[in-house]
Amino acid sequence: MNEASDKPVAPAAPTDVDSAPAAAMPANKQGTDWWGEIKGIFWLVLAVLAFHSFVAKPFYIPSESMMPTLIKGDRLVVSKYPYGWSWVSPSFHVMPPMPGRVFGSVPERGDIVIVTPRGQKADYIKRVIGLPGDRLEMIDGQIILNGVPVQRQEEEPIMIPVDGNVPCLPDEFGDQRVAGPNGQIFCRLPRFRETLPNGKSYDTIDMGYSQVDDFAPIRIPAGQLFLMGDNRDKSADSRVASERQGLGGPVPIENIGGRAEFITFSLDGSSQYLNPISWFTALRGGRAGGSLHPQQTAPAE
Repeated sequence: MNEASDKPVAPAAPTDVDSAPAAAMPANKQGTDWWGEIKGIFWLVLAVLAFHSFVAKPFYIPSESMMPTLIKGDRLVVSKYPYGWSWVSPSFHVMPPMPGRVFGSVPERGDIVIVTPRGQKADYIKRVIGLPGDRLEMIDGQIILNGVPVQRQEEEPIMIPVDGNVPCLPDEFGDQRVAGPNGQIFCRLPRFRETLPNGKSYDTIDMGYSQVDDFAPIRIPAGQLFLMGDNRDKSADSRVASERQGLGGPVPIENIGGRAEFITFSLDGSSQYLNPISWFTALRGGRAGGSLHPQQTAPAE
């Protein structure tokens, strides 16, 4: 019988748990590339400014000078390219006044345009009435263009709802506020349909005789336009001296910044910055999308 071996038995090799592949360690988290972020924001702002300066930009109606076509609180789009570009094209008017336009063209009678008055940086919005070379005068509210009275027809008064942006306060023409069938208060304003020689027609408001209803005959110089507001008694336009915040006569075409295209939305003046719900409740119904191009009828012979 074999004797048991006195040779020591080698112990079992321990399990090498450390020999398993180590789990992948997460890469070090990199910090924010602030310079890259700044460059991205810079190019974004530059692209927006370029679009506003050369293609189109939003515009806000701050006054009643273009009623009834536009009322205070309307937001609209102004296209920059229809007449070419000039020193007023950049959104912030950083360029000094200079003559001429790039790819320039003359606006049509009846177009609604934004204009920068001489010596100012603010933009006004008015309608083109007289073109270069026209002889224009106004007698008791009647425009006479090249010796021919502009067609003018009285229509039913326009009823504009009274709100924070259209308070319709009593003035030198009296109190125009009236109650509607449902008790809502409206601003009742006399309306006249005006049609220019090229057949473009639009509504105006004429409350009665005012000092701007008479304008001595002038010949509009080459390269200039005569502009007027649709609210004929409350518009600081080409009939009004620059000392009274008007345009001070015809304006150079290079001071035209663009053409009004359509209304995007309109606010009644009740919105509050800190109350987001009011941003929606302040919206006026029925004004969004309204075209600002005058209606075209058969041109006068």
